[in-house]
Amino acid sequence: MKNDVLYYSVGALLYCPANKESIADSIIHEKFGNKFSLALCLEDTINDDFVTEAEQTLIESINKIFINYQKQPFYLPKIFIRVRNSEQIERLTKAFKEGIEIITGFIIPKFNSDNATEYINQLIKANELVSKKIYMMPIYENSSIIDLRNRTDILYSLKDSLSPIEELVMNIRVGGNDLCHMFGFRRHSDESIHQIKPISNIFSDIITIYGMDYVVSGPVWEYYAGDNWEKGLIQEIQDDKLCGFTGKTVIHPNQIPIINRAYQVSRNDFNDAQAILNWNRNSNAFVSGSEAKERMNEYKTHINWAQKTVFLAEAYGITD
Repeated sequence: MKNDVLYYSVGALLYCPANKESIADSIIHEKFGNKFSLALCLEDTINDDFVTEAEQTLIESINKIFINYQKQPFYLPKIFIRVRNSEQIERLTKAFKEGIEIITGFIIPKFNSDNATEYINQLIKANELVSKKIYMMPIYENSSIIDLRNRTDILYSLKDSLSPIEELVMNIRVGGNDLCHMFGFRRHSDESIHQIKPISNIFSDIITIYGMDYVVSGPVWEYYAGDNWEKGLIQEIQDDKLCGFTGKTVIHPNQIPIINRAYQVSRNDFNDAQAILNWNRNSNAFVSGSEAKERMNEYKTHINWAQKTVFLAEAYGITD
């Protein structure tokens, strides 16, 4: 498992078209609060005929945020750029100039066997161009992983491809809506994506193959108003967490505080995690009742859970 809180701290990742001219002012004036990450998208949200203009708007936005941050610091989210092709990584890394300092990394859409090598090579090149680490977050949403005859081989092959740059993979992400689209599925606000078995089976395979080595982020929830949207989001996050996901893609600022609260750690979990991590290794027993006397703590069984719990507490806080 990842051994640094950084990988667990992406949290609520707010998606925004890269050509949205108001985004710089929204970040400078902390319109969305002070606990979220930002994805500026050059892919599906941009008309194919306006990509060049969107890139220029993006560059101007990043430079405006960078310059204003030097004058008067404000909450600066982790900023990721969702590209539509591998060539954009090198081009934008150079075009941002000093502004690259506020870029955390690039999001790779439809990551698959045909484009993995080129994207990885471009990420390596970007890290050679600048003095800071540039991360990537590949999205698993390509139709190739639907085919049961090849899914496991494809997922393991992609994992092998990522192995040399494992440290630079911030999260693995899943494209829930893209996968649903291929079947013609769409969940309502009182339904969890984990109830859709063809999709949840794909998620399960991704968690099984990647979950011990990477942080895997949950799929987008597309409701942000109307009846039941909050209750539905909370339920799906509970399902996400139980199935091994950490964090969630966000399509509206209304969702941010709900996701942040959902990933807070309970006081009981935090106390148990601390007790497990601080276990006397010379003790003759590696099992004990919890501090609340409600469950069993076992050092060898729960050590990974305890470390992850402490990272989540550091990133999202503790709730009583």
